[in-house]
Amino acid sequence: MSNSPNAPFWVWGLLVAAVCGVSSAGALFQHVDSVPPLLRASWRLQLTSVVLAPFFVYQWIQQEPEIRQKMFEKNTVLILFGSGLALALHFGSWVASLDSTSLTHSLLFVTAHPIIIIVGMAILSLFVIGFRSPTRLEILGACIGFFGAAITLLDQGSQQGDHTVTLWGDTLAFMGAVFVVGYLVSGRILRKWMPIFLYAFPVTLIGALLLIPASYAVEDDFSAFGVFGWTSLDYFPWFLALALIAGLLGHTGLNTCLRYISPLVISTSVTLEPILGSFIGWAFFGSGVPGKWTWVGGPILVIGVMLVIYGGFKAEHANPQTDSPTPLS
Repeated sequence: MSNSPNAPFWVWGLLVAAVCGVSSAGALFQHVDSVPPLLRASWRLQLTSVVLAPFFVYQWIQQEPEIRQKMFEKNTVLILFGSGLALALHFGSWVASLDSTSLTHSLLFVTAHPIIIIVGMAILSLFVIGFRSPTRLEILGACIGFFGAAITLLDQGSQQGDHTVTLWGDTLAFMGAVFVVGYLVSGRILRKWMPIFLYAFPVTLIGALLLIPASYAVEDDFSAFGVFGWTSLDYFPWFLALALIAGLLGHTGLNTCLRYISPLVISTSVTLEPILGSFIGWAFFGSGVPGKWTWVGGPILVIGVMLVIYGGFKAEHANPQTDSPTPLS
């Protein structure tokens, strides 16, 4: 990986486009809220799987027999399934949160996963020998982040566009952040040897398939839309945008940038998602302006997340032998 200052100019353009792409997902999901949330999440992952499939086939053909064989080992299959389950839980809870709170609150809480990682690290370091404990800077960032989150909760009950801020919705978004940690940690393990599309396609497909029976079991409107309702002309353009803009351009673009730009730069850039996503929602979908306490607490939460990210990369640079999960797989 090259140092950031020496990265080609086009990489910086891709980084901007990728961050904007990732940030658009919340507004797009909220725009099609007539579809039940778990089914909506499944549709998104289904279409993303279709987009990823050709890239998966191409990379599969290019692989050495050893890599192909390793894909079918028991541990690999279990981690892939666990990652897909975590992804399904992440998208299911996050998309549900978009129906129960404001866009800004949903994005703020779902992107707080670096803070959750610090809590997990603190617990694991007590029981796992060799697993490092959080640094003072990481702990400070986590405390600041939780303080900012607490301030935003003072906006409970305020109306932002067509959605009201609720504790339940904020909790669902926070659970989305908790579940995505499993996906990130799984990716950190497998991506040490597994190419990006060999990882992303099966995990995305597993997540899509798991959400179908979940939606059938708990969502009364499931039969009105169907498993493949995204093929309808009413919904196809929006879910194609989710797959191509938020999925392929956003997530794959960020992984491409990792080859040229420091992960610290990319991780910090992704913390802008609540700001950019809120702007996209306000400018194009009328999602409303955040309440006064969100204006106060939101930036504090983002600053806390940035401190956690910086503290983590600083610690790993000082001791590269340590094994601690980072916000990006």
